[in-house]
Amino acid sequence: MNLPPHPLLSRRTSGVLLHITSLPGPHGSGDFGAGARHFIDWLAAAGQSIWQILPLNPAGPGHSPYQSVSAFAGDPGLIDLQELVDRGWLPWLPHLGFDHHRCDFGRVTPYRMNCLRQAWEGFCTKAGPACAEGLAQFSTEHAHWLDDYALFMVLHDHHGAPWSQWPADLARRDPDALARVRELAAHEVGFWKFVQWRFWLQWQSLRHRAQERGIHIAGDAPIFVAHHSADVWAHAHEFLLDEAHNPTVVAGVPPDYFSVTGQRWGNPLYNWSAMAQTGYRWWKDRLAHLLMQVDVVRLDHFRGFEAHWEIPASEPTAVAGRWQPGPGMALFDALQAELGTMAIIAEDLGLITEAVTQLRDRCSYPGMRILHFAFGSGQANPYLPHNYTRHTVAYTGTHDNDTTVGWWQHASAAEKADALAYLGPGMATEPHWTMIRALSQSVANTLIIPFQDVLGLDGKHRMNTPGLATGCWAWRFDWGQVDHTPAERLLAMATAHGRLARAH
Repeated sequence: MNLPPHPLLSRRTSGVLLHITSLPGPHGSGDFGAGARHFIDWLAAAGQSIWQILPLNPAGPGHSPYQSVSAFAGDPGLIDLQELVDRGWLPWLPHLGFDHHRCDFGRVTPYRMNCLRQAWEGFCTKAGPACAEGLAQFSTEHAHWLDDYALFMVLHDHHGAPWSQWPADLARRDPDALARVRELAAHEVGFWKFVQWRFWLQWQSLRHRAQERGIHIAGDAPIFVAHHSADVWAHAHEFLLDEAHNPTVVAGVPPDYFSVTGQRWGNPLYNWSAMAQTGYRWWKDRLAHLLMQVDVVRLDHFRGFEAHWEIPASEPTAVAGRWQPGPGMALFDALQAELGTMAIIAEDLGLITEAVTQLRDRCSYPGMRILHFAFGSGQANPYLPHNYTRHTVAYTGTHDNDTTVGWWQHASAAEKADALAYLGPGMATEPHWTMIRALSQSVANTLIIPFQDVLGLDGKHRMNTPGLATGCWAWRFDWGQVDHTPAERLLAMATAHGRLARAH
């Protein structure tokens, strides 16, 4: 039996992809402050109805939001520091001359964490009973993940990574050992809960502003989690680990045209049979939590739910992996039974089999179509707009792609010839707007455009280059780069092509 489609993804809409760290602001990276509020207003003026972001979770190694210490916690670096000043908890905010076009995380992260610790001390000495009660209530309501996360961060700060090398009683979560840490480090545990409280309240305020302006937030759920995470530490029996708590097998994708050794991501794999015995409780809690933060979820690496590439942890590459079955429809039936009809976008890029397509269709989730992938392989290419179905989310590119201007500059002669023949001579002068217009005119219900393409920026402004360990995720813009033209052109397209945002 197929699940019902979600109404939001069943009507014509358009939106913009921009992660929060890329927003303007004086403190080294974008956050939930004035820059985010202004961007929501800009989206509304441009007739857009979706703001797609990257994962809200704490960034991990390489500052990637896809390798987080928690699938539930919010990134402390996204907290609006000015709000803490306004409340009297943070005494001052020095302007350190941060780069307005790149996030220098090596400077920004310590600066922001120091401000948050000062704000915690200010809260402890100045907050009134109402604020203290607010933190206590939040901590109680979110205890199912917050208690483990706060304790994990205390232990992480003291013992480092990975958690499997912590003292044995802490690694195996001996109740007496954990109780001693909670008692001895109560103030530090309180700090991590305070940070999550402010994150939650600030984000909910920002989301409310978006809702008032008819803007839906599309979030992102990475399929896998990092081994060094509160999730794996607290639920070790639901992952494929050995007796020393290290992964026996890890995630990745097999060798293909782009890589002769495939990709070895290194995330631990789920013990799906153990998860099934709990009724997929962890997944239900995870998506329920995320759906309290966003309106739409982009479910990363959807094909992994049908079958995933399992690589022995001892192997340095993905070559020796093998396909193993995922949970399939059993997981999505369980989620639907508890959470109802969810607005989910299936990230179905890469090696997609008929079985994956059937699973996606049974779930009634729209798949993704990337116009950059459409050229050089004939008219049957599924990424060409004339092959789209209505239940589709169309993109020029994603956060993993080059910008459209960058793509055009580096496209092969065959790709350029095909694109010119298909999209017309505008590709030679305005490749970004030519592609955006073609997708906006397509039958795809949902259109998402990276903000770099709205601004017509070249490849120096791309967000991520897969396989590159450093230098990614750092792109920022400032409002001096944005004149009135982009919003006017987006509004005109949304109006002409039946995608105009509807306030509600």
